[in-house]
Amino acid sequence: MKKVIIIGAGPAGLTAAFELLKKASRDYDVTVLEESENIGGISRTVKYKNNRMDIGGHRFFSKDPEVMKWWKDLMPMQGAPAYDDKKLGREKPLVKGGPDPEQEDRVMLVRQRVSRIYYKKKFFDYPVSMKPQTFINMGFAQTVRAGMSYLEACFHKLPENSLENFYVNRFGRVLYGMFFEGYTEKLWGRHPREISADWGAQRVKGLSITAVVKDMFGKMVPGKKRRKVETSLIEEFIYPKYGPGQLWETAAAEIETMGGQILKNCKVTGVQTENGKVTALETEGTDGGKQVIEGDIFISSMPLKDLVASMGETVPKDIRAIAEGLPYRDFVTVGLLVDHLNLKNLTKIRTLNNIVPDCWIYVQDTGVKLGRIQIFNNWSPYLVEDVDSKVWIGLEYFCNEGDSFWNLSEDKCVRLATEELVRMGVINRREDVLDSHREKVKKAYPAYFDTYSQIDQLISYLNGFENLYCVGRNGQHRYNNMDHSMVTAFETVKNILTGEKSRENIWNVNTEKEYHEEKA
Repeated sequence: MKKVIIIGAGPAGLTAAFELLKKASRDYDVTVLEESENIGGISRTVKYKNNRMDIGGHRFFSKDPEVMKWWKDLMPMQGAPAYDDKKLGREKPLVKGGPDPEQEDRVMLVRQRVSRIYYKKKFFDYPVSMKPQTFINMGFAQTVRAGMSYLEACFHKLPENSLENFYVNRFGRVLYGMFFEGYTEKLWGRHPREISADWGAQRVKGLSITAVVKDMFGKMVPGKKRRKVETSLIEEFIYPKYGPGQLWETAAAEIETMGGQILKNCKVTGVQTENGKVTALETEGTDGGKQVIEGDIFISSMPLKDLVASMGETVPKDIRAIAEGLPYRDFVTVGLLVDHLNLKNLTKIRTLNNIVPDCWIYVQDTGVKLGRIQIFNNWSPYLVEDVDSKVWIGLEYFCNEGDSFWNLSEDKCVRLATEELVRMGVINRREDVLDSHREKVKKAYPAYFDTYSQIDQLISYLNGFENLYCVGRNGQHRYNNMDHSMVTAFETVKNILTGEKSRENIWNVNTEKEYHEEKA
């Protein structure tokens, strides 16, 4: 048997392990090394007391049918409509005739996609819509300015040498300034004019005023239920009953059932190479114990910066410099439990306790550091212990590891987050917060500036190791969605099973011209 060592128990690493064992378990001995105690990477679910937090928010939707089938095979769907409090599944078994009680919990819920922008204490649809309320919120004068600006952008295209120009070309300078500029600078800590347009090409490439208008008119045409839509315009998605981590914990259990091994608290500190191959990994446990793990095939989802650093001085100096200069943004989520939000549900969407229906709310105002608000009740009612009378929200902040915000004590961080909510009018007073919990995530967002422009040289160097495959978001330093990370694993397993030497198909995942998702 060939020994396969996989670094990282996130979506990419677990998918690769699962696929190898499912398709060729007799030929491969699979071990997954996970630095932390947790399964799922950034797609994990954090349990605090009896409430759960989705780190970053994860919609289970993909244009790749193989991904959709993989999810649904692992966790079947429950057919109850989203937001119908009489059919949420709490009053009846979710899976009739399930073999055991745990099986009843292994289901996907159908959820309704609602995300809006909160700007100057008003809600705007995201993606920006052409509904009357949009123009009412903007006011007549601003609507005229936005329209003229968009027309100018249609006829005078800017060179797409920055993310700023990318957005302006699609929305005009006025809408860019309202809905993209400030938020993007919060997210990346850089002004959009300093960021490569590649980020827009990956995340919002199909989204524009034209796409919004086409979608609006498409809904008016009868018989167009299967019409092609941009990903950010989808209206429903599926979601594990207890959050995204539930699916990856289920996948991990299946991997172990099929004979795979998952070693937690096992950090890779060194990568040994010889004659164009990776030969072994040096690891360290939380107890300080060190180990050398040899293998035949290595699949890495660890950050490219850390992977190359672990190879030491055997890596050429110029390649080490590129890897060392790759930037990331880190991430903090503050969970707050409140009795209610000071936001009225003026939509036609039914929700428990009539709270606003948003999965998350983008905070465009630059007067606060807060980037997004997640409402966990709306992702799944099972994330909240007392879903009938409490609202459990996550406040998302973008920062750099070691900066002043990252280093705040938890009490000070919660106090700052609470004060921003009061200032925004989301809650009335600090005393409305009943409980809180903070989570920090390192290297959450691979960034597209600094030495990123030279990443092709780094990729070429790593492809020179015939038994090394780089997968996933951080493993490729690419802002992939969860499904894209899975597809890099699918492609890697196909190459291993067929003997394909090229890595082109793996690195080309999520470079197609029609797929895109959210701003963050």
